[in-house]
Amino acid sequence: QLQVVESGGGLVQPGGSLRLSCLASGFTFSNYPMRWYRQLLGKEREWVATISDSGDFARYADSVEGRFTIARDNVKRTLSLQMDSLSVNDTAVYYCHAPVHDIWGRGTQVTVSS
Repeated sequence: QLQVVESGGGLVQPGGSLRLSCLASGFTFSNYPMRWYRQLLGKEREWVATISDSGDFARYADSVEGRFTIARDNVKRTLSLQMDSLSVNDTAVYYCHAPVHDIWGRGTQVTVSS
């Protein structure tokens, strides 16, 4: 089956860091760009970052530019999101997305709180 599974979420203090991961299966992962989205409490789901199939190009939402880094390992079939300098405004459920097949993970909770 075609699926992506997120992991790595948790509780972190403001200014801290977390690294999320996403394991893909059931499709040719290396052929397609991948995305991270998030949904803040009471808000609609929003785009966070995109990475090209090769991993050579990335784009970020203004809200995370300079703090988050998207990466991929096409051998391990994993997507990652390194999150630094976290603030309470980053508290959300984070989702991995494969646009070509419209595959969504179930999400992983990130809570930033003192």
